[in-house]
Amino acid sequence: MKIAGFSFIKNAMINDYPIVQAITSILPICDEFVIAVGKSDDDTLNLIKNIGSAKIKIIETVWDERLKEGGRVFAAETDKAYAAISKDTDWAFYIQGDECVHEKYHDTLVKEMKDNLQDPKIEGLLFKYLHFYGSYDYIAESRRWYRREIRLLKYQPGIHSYRDAQGFRKNGEKIKVKLIDAYIYHYGWVKPPEGLNKKVRNFNKYYQTEEWIEENYPQQNTFDFGNADRLIHFAGTHPKVIQDKILSTNWTLPIDPTGVNKKLSPRRKVLQWIEDKTGRRLFEYRNYTLVK
Repeated sequence: MKIAGFSFIKNAMINDYPIVQAITSILPICDEFVIAVGKSDDDTLNLIKNIGSAKIKIIETVWDERLKEGGRVFAAETDKAYAAISKDTDWAFYIQGDECVHEKYHDTLVKEMKDNLQDPKIEGLLFKYLHFYGSYDYIAESRRWYRREIRLLKYQPGIHSYRDAQGFRKNGEKIKVKLIDAYIYHYGWVKPPEGLNKKVRNFNKYYQTEEWIEENYPQQNTFDFGNADRLIHFAGTHPKVIQDKILSTNWTLPIDPTGVNKKLSPRRKVLQWIEDKTGRRLFEYRNYTLVK
């Protein structure tokens, strides 16, 4: 069974993306890793090269920043990386530049891939998510945060990144998946207030005009942490690959986390209460077909 990791990145250092940690978090179970490195305004290319693994295959790209509708440029770059995967691959493992996989899941992932490789009903494996927010000590957990997404795909023709590269489709159709007991650790919102403001401004460059950004997200050193809806203290452990970064850069969340969920509307409070009691998320958007 051959496993290929793949991803895309640009300006990782400017935007403080933990892309090195993302790649190395799954590298031990991959036979190769394809990374599409966009032409950057920093030293992202050498950052990737300095990982120093023979498994890593770099393809240098230029982003088409005209693809602003719905963040389509992210999907286009993801597809470039997928297209460069070796053709004898069985499973393609996608990870974004702000995500990591805990090493405690490696054995489970390999077993799931082996067990489902010959099952024609399964085209991908669905991960659960932990969205860290504000600091490494809290996770955002509410209806505004997606609970699950496809990160392992059987390597086959017709697979393409969907919309802004959060998920995938096969020939335009939803992919049939199995939900597995493993989490993606999402660190994209772990930054101090000024860093989060910068993130939102930079991120929206691939969705909106400069005028829209200046009007809606002016440059400042504050940030509305209430966007999280609800913050929960994280009592678990982080992946080993990111622990040094946590020790050197973590900070105290500049708000009272218990007060964040007071901003929920009555409707969302009711829907959240139902989810908390039953585990069911009513009216959830699913970019996949859950088989088992």
